[in-house]
Amino acid sequence: MATHLITGAGSGIGAALAERLHDRGDDLVLLARSEERAADLRALHPGATTVVCDLASPDLVAQDVRRAGPLPDRLHSVIHSAGVVDLAPVAELDPALLRAQLDVNLVSPMLLTRLLLPAVRRARGLVVLVNSSAGLSASADWSAYAASKFGLRAFADSLRAEEVDHGVRVTTIFPSRTATPMQEKVHEQEGRTYDPARWISPATVADTILHVLDLPDDATIPEVTVRPVVPRAT
Repeated sequence: MATHLITGAGSGIGAALAERLHDRGDDLVLLARSEERAADLRALHPGATTVVCDLASPDLVAQDVRRAGPLPDRLHSVIHSAGVVDLAPVAELDPALLRAQLDVNLVSPMLLTRLLLPAVRRARGLVVLVNSSAGLSASADWSAYAASKFGLRAFADSLRAEEVDHGVRVTTIFPSRTATPMQEKVHEQEGRTYDPARWISPATVADTILHVLDLPDDATIPEVTVRPVVPRAT
């Protein structure tokens, strides 16, 4: 039975993926930013292990994980799905919001991966980084978020090159706009009407990740881009 550690399992793509994996009987370790969110996740996924760890405080990531007690000795995957976004032009960037996006989207995933890498190596497992189309091309007002996602792509590329001899595979998923609470917030900040039917379902991205997880050991998928088929409204 495979064991997966997931961040961001309480919402959006992470929630859809946790549901898929739990339904098929895999073991889950779910990171939650608060005790309340951890209790919600345990109720949704009986038998799952929860770890309270606020990714907005990267200096405490290792401490929080160790405080939770021993984690599984082998992790077949670590899936980074948590993320935050706040749009603003560079001239108006709030330093606190800039730092939060870098911490949650980039710094904490790097530190968490470093901490969990021995368990992933033992399983010859997989690290999945849920990135964004903003990690491929940056638009006006997206500088902070895109910078965090460009950095996450660079981290994945370097990690992939370093870990190939250990049998660890690394995949970056680049979903375009997906119907999640984060996307609803983005539409609000952009001053546009949010219509979830126009965008990718979180379940579709989750199924893409499942395909990567279930790939035979003789191959890897370094990057996957997922785009909606409905043209963007102007």
